[in-house]
Amino acid sequence: MQDVYVVGAAQSDFGAFPEESYRSLFATALEHALDSVDGQLDRTDIDEAFLGTLGVGGRQLGLSAPSVTEYAGLDGTSATHIENACAAGGSALRQAVQSIRAGMADVALAGGVEIMTDMSGDRTRYWLGVSGETEWERMAGTTFAGVYAQMADAHMGEYGTTREQLSTVAVKNHRNGAKNPHAHLRFECSLEDAVNGTVVADPLNLYDCCPTSDGAGAAILASREVAKELTDDPVRITGSGHASSRVGLFQRPSLTSIPASQGAAKEAYDDAGISAEDVDFAEVHDCFSIAELLAYEDLGFCAPGEAGTYIESGATEPDGERPVNLSGGLKSKGHPIGATGIGQAVEVFKQLRGEAGDRQADGLERGLTHNVGGSGGAVAVHVYEGGWA
Repeated sequence: MQDVYVVGAAQSDFGAFPEESYRSLFATALEHALDSVDGQLDRTDIDEAFLGTLGVGGRQLGLSAPSVTEYAGLDGTSATHIENACAAGGSALRQAVQSIRAGMADVALAGGVEIMTDMSGDRTRYWLGVSGETEWERMAGTTFAGVYAQMADAHMGEYGTTREQLSTVAVKNHRNGAKNPHAHLRFECSLEDAVNGTVVADPLNLYDCCPTSDGAGAAILASREVAKELTDDPVRITGSGHASSRVGLFQRPSLTSIPASQGAAKEAYDDAGISAEDVDFAEVHDCFSIAELLAYEDLGFCAPGEAGTYIESGATEPDGERPVNLSGGLKSKGHPIGATGIGQAVEVFKQLRGEAGDRQADGLERGLTHNVGGSGGAVAVHVYEGGWA
């Protein structure tokens, strides 16, 4: 089985860009990713391309992958559209990894793109909503925020998680995102602001919710033989995990965990030959503040019920034992659905190469990305290490 290396990775800015299209945003991300490759790599060297996107904004459904890759100069390259709700980017990365491991490609592109700000608020909420259980939850009136609010309420009731602990997620991630030039919401907030935000779905308020964003990301993966020709500072993907679970909350035995996160993490850890304790830092899927706390527990960073005290301890701060969401996470960096999982990989790539600028953390050797689809129906987890095998 081939070793897989990330030899280049980049993203566009995340935000609201009425003058851009899904084609132009992806072309920008790909151009920057190619520029980040140390050696000479031409577009024609890319054997396979996998593009994660929901595809509703921008009005391009179905053949999104051929459409954007052709525009970005990859005309003729095998291109596949991956749609897995909010886990589309991580799922595209998984397919690119498998393509190289199987020997089907020497160079593979994992990309993601989404236009979300060209729709009305009602239409955006609808398409986000149907990323979960449609028939028995969304059509019954439950919103995307409402589903995660049920998780938050259950966690608070079962474990005593506090309003302040939820809000600490927003404070930390906004502080990190303020240092990220690509972030959608580049401002800090106080704990008081985050605690007293306008209620969206009780107990979640505005500061608990990520924005809807436009944006794109691209990660260029290569086999060891090719990577040796392209870089002296590689990032190896040592673990790849993917799992699915029951889509509806009413189908699950508990509202205080996401089984697919646990399954994907176990597969990724086993694949990499590590345990959760070996992870130095992580980019996790914090679409809502409770989602980050659940990720701590599901990924094994702390025991069930301890996420609130874990974040209060400072463990996930940039100078803590395991920094989480140094990019600002979805909460600050933004959440262009298909691009989110790739944006996470971009941050890990930069951190492991010491190229993250003002948000660079010290002593990082092994990172993790965690990309969740909907309210947990599908999850992709990947483990990365700096240096050669």
